[in-house]
Amino acid sequence: MILTSYHQSPLPMALLLRMAGVPWIAAVSDDYPGSLLDIRLRPGIEVDEDLPEPERALTVAKAAGFALGPADDGRLAVRALPRNPVRKKGPYVVLHPGSSMPSRAWSPQRCAEAVVELTRRGYQVVVTGGPDERALTARVAGHCGLDLGGRTTFAELAATIAGAEVLVVGNTGPAHLAAAVGTPVVSLFSPVVPARRWAPYRVPCVLLGDQDAPCRDTRARICPLAGHPCLNNVTATEVADAVEALQGVRA
Repeated sequence: MILTSYHQSPLPMALLLRMAGVPWIAAVSDDYPGSLLDIRLRPGIEVDEDLPEPERALTVAKAAGFALGPADDGRLAVRALPRNPVRKKGPYVVLHPGSSMPSRAWSPQRCAEAVVELTRRGYQVVVTGGPDERALTARVAGHCGLDLGGRTTFAELAATIAGAEVLVVGNTGPAHLAAAVGTPVVSLFSPVVPARRWAPYRVPCVLLGDQDAPCRDTRARICPLAGHPCLNNVTATEVADAVEALQGVRA
């Protein structure tokens, strides 16, 4: 099974698989695949083009003969977690400021303001990031937050998010990790890709950001508009209000 996103063609991979001797291939394909695919699902016909990405993948799996069992509700799930590296002093919120695509990230200044505001409201704020984001997480954490940038494994990041009341994050990997551990998400969602397809899946979520901004559906990696207004017009107060609205709500 080739599980592409809605804007990707599976045919280059299908050709490579055929050349490698793989005898049976299934995928969603807009283009006629010839003999490259044994099962072809057509967007807008066999597959709803606006499905969330996990459901799109599950549709391919079902067509290939791998339907979910009766005990599986189709949610994302991480079933085994290591010990939580956060020493709780009370309820805490995780803020993950980074993204591999700048167009999908809230500004460091706004993130730092949110840490201050959430701390003022009584939350411990844990700031997470990868090893190459330590300067960013240090700046965002400031004197109020707990900086874990570059200090967790991927599994420990999952445990950190699982123990949080809420995750504050852009459209990047940890948002989907939160969905997999059932933690509510304040999603600072840039409209460069559609939220209906890419928002955190089947988890309590507050979506913030101007979904009708001119950058909508452009798939831009870097914001084409001065000041990144679709996200940076969101304030720390709005984020803190969203966190309070989600506290205590679990998937």
